[in-house]
Amino acid sequence: MYNPERTADFLARRDARRSALREELATRLAGVGECTLEIGCGHGHFLTAYAAAHPEEICLGIDIILDRLERAERKRTRAGLEQLQFIRAEAGEFLDALPAEIRWHRIFVLFPDPWPKRRHHKNRLIQPEFLSALARRATPDARLCFRTDHAPYFADSLLTVHEHPDWEVAEGEAWPFEHETVFQSRAAGYQSWIARHRVTPLI
Repeated sequence: MYNPERTADFLARRDARRSALREELATRLAGVGECTLEIGCGHGHFLTAYAAAHPEEICLGIDIILDRLERAERKRTRAGLEQLQFIRAEAGEFLDALPAEIRWHRIFVLFPDPWPKRRHHKNRLIQPEFLSALARRATPDARLCFRTDHAPYFADSLLTVHEHPDWEVAEGEAWPFEHETVFQSRAAGYQSWIARHRVTPLI
């Protein structure tokens, strides 16, 4: 049943959270332009290793679970990686709150929640609206790198990318960087795809 007071309270808390995130990102990402992003960075194993191997790149990792981010931050500190930052945020709110100048060179989505039940598929990260939001921030040569151990989600996500006007699957392109994540170490197997940003030529 619709509850106006509950809805108003939810919207007020959401707006306050987004406003706080916008202010945080404006401060933490001041002067940043082109970046590499990992969505759902977990404990930071992959992105910390990636940042160490690519010291010339600014790297951002986001997750919504505080304990994971605290572990990731400890890895970053031990490695002395000043160009790496971990931020607590939900993916959609993060993209909405970003400073206007931020652009993605490379985006990693590794072993996201597959939401296996059909009624929950709407919660999957790889959706047309999400791909459009990423494309608006993508550099012309951007790559979106996806990996999962859930075969139905792999097939669904691959179809979604094939049908999207802003991305095209980079058939045969090599995975850009290998480093085993916690989820990957537990998986019996996995599948990956890479999509390149499809830039519409000016007429």
